[in-house]
Amino acid sequence: MKKIDKVRVIPLGGLNEIGKNLTLIECGKDIIAVDCGLAFPDEEMPGVDYVIPDMQYIVKNKDRFRAIFITHGHEDHIGAIPYLLRDINVPIYGTRLTLGIIQNKLREFRLDKEADLVEVRAGQTVDLDTLSVEFIHVNHSIADASALAIHTPCGTILHMGDFKIDVTPVDGEMIDLTRIGELGKEGVMLLMMESTNVERPGFAMSELKVRDSLRNIFSRASSQRIIIATFASNVHRVQTIIDLAADFNRKVAVSGRSMVTVIEVARQLGYMSIPDHVLIDIEDVNNYPPEKVVIITTGSQGEPMSALYRMAYSDHKVVEINNRDLVIISATAIPGNEKLVNRVVNELFRSGAEVVYESLAEVHVSGHACQEELKLIFGLARPKFFIPVHGEYRHLKRHESLALSLGIPQENIIVADIGNIVEVCSDDIRTVGTVPAGRVLVDGLGVGDVGNVVLRDRKHLSQDGLIMIVAVVDEYTQTVMPEPEVISRGFVYAKENENIVEKIKDITVKVIGRCASDGYDEWAFNAKARLKDEVSKYVSEQTKRKPMIIPVIKVI
Repeated sequence: MKKIDKVRVIPLGGLNEIGKNLTLIECGKDIIAVDCGLAFPDEEMPGVDYVIPDMQYIVKNKDRFRAIFITHGHEDHIGAIPYLLRDINVPIYGTRLTLGIIQNKLREFRLDKEADLVEVRAGQTVDLDTLSVEFIHVNHSIADASALAIHTPCGTILHMGDFKIDVTPVDGEMIDLTRIGELGKEGVMLLMMESTNVERPGFAMSELKVRDSLRNIFSRASSQRIIIATFASNVHRVQTIIDLAADFNRKVAVSGRSMVTVIEVARQLGYMSIPDHVLIDIEDVNNYPPEKVVIITTGSQGEPMSALYRMAYSDHKVVEINNRDLVIISATAIPGNEKLVNRVVNELFRSGAEVVYESLAEVHVSGHACQEELKLIFGLARPKFFIPVHGEYRHLKRHESLALSLGIPQENIIVADIGNIVEVCSDDIRTVGTVPAGRVLVDGLGVGDVGNVVLRDRKHLSQDGLIMIVAVVDEYTQTVMPEPEVISRGFVYAKENENIVEKIKDITVKVIGRCASDGYDEWAFNAKARLKDEVSKYVSEQTKRKPMIIPVIKVI
């Protein structure tokens, strides 16, 4: 058997962006994936539901693809799994809660029966032909999160996943710094560590800080209904809210499909304990005095059609916000979602509610390591090589600077991009090429059928609107019969701009007449092109707008 003297690291997502984390590790003939997540669309992607990594390299090499190893159950780490399993069915390794969330997601895609989900506990190692993967417990904003130590013939790759160092975690189980230190003594060839909070000095606050803040808020809100929006996946936060509700003799109702689902999975797997008679159906909240109710809801990111969004805009079937409500947003806005969150907060205030959010009180703590925590991992792991991951370019560069300040040589650090092939061995690290990589847009049932051209058209329509010109032409007389029809959407109101509409009709008749008299077989095709140009020029001169022009010429 040929000796393996180098390993390849190929990130397909999670670099120079937030989300859709997916990294391949190639060792000999084996390829494994660390995570397989999605990202959410920004304002430049109208109509798009999700963004997933371009996974054609995996499909092309499916005979070598062995398994997917999942660090934790957040969407940006598991959301693209169903789309990959449509093409390749390999074992998926993860901890108990992580697999419970994945299984529920696969059930929506009707893939749960075919999927090979393999439960692993922290401290366990999965052996493959040329490498082995060890799960190491870490703290994060979701339970059962793990770092991965990937042991290869060339050395150990330590992938930290998403983590923080919480010395007083809610579940009492601290990150396994001892094992990370042991790996450092044994020798870590390559460290891959998240960069989300690299710009923040100090340490991330403990989750217990949120518990204390929420307790204080509960104690002063004795006459108010409490509505708390948080991430559905933050099981410990939800458990804290339920415990506080029970302590203050309040009933708890849950709103939002993802919140209901995660609570159900967490209860079944033993990650949550809900006292008897505390939980009530959301349909029954109005049967109790407001001061005896807590509503836990989705929508902390201001997502349109989320439960909190519908409450804010008076569109929820049960909950109507009023001046007896205290709304707590127990989350921080994901980059790009700030406007959505602020819009919802404004509407909540307009409805008369008191609103508490992170900048006003300590109702949320980050699940990501800050500078001092990152430094501690560097000190314990003592890696020879380093690749910063999980962040935009500025985060990766700041993380590079942090590593340099701790004594890691510049030539031992790679700031990579998605699609880069990074080759690493015991004494060298370098970028040796690229593989196909990028983003695949998911719109409804369509996967990848929305590309740059479609997005450009959607943005064009959203900015300047549409003019459709419909003309029926007599084949023999080559005249328009009757007059052309002009349909405007998102451009101008036709009844109030009849002069523009009439001029467009005139242009249409003249263009068709000129093109028909030219005598070409394809005169109708040429007429469409000319009509589009001349109407665009006229409309631009009159309005300084550039709507999409769609000519329709029917010869009968």
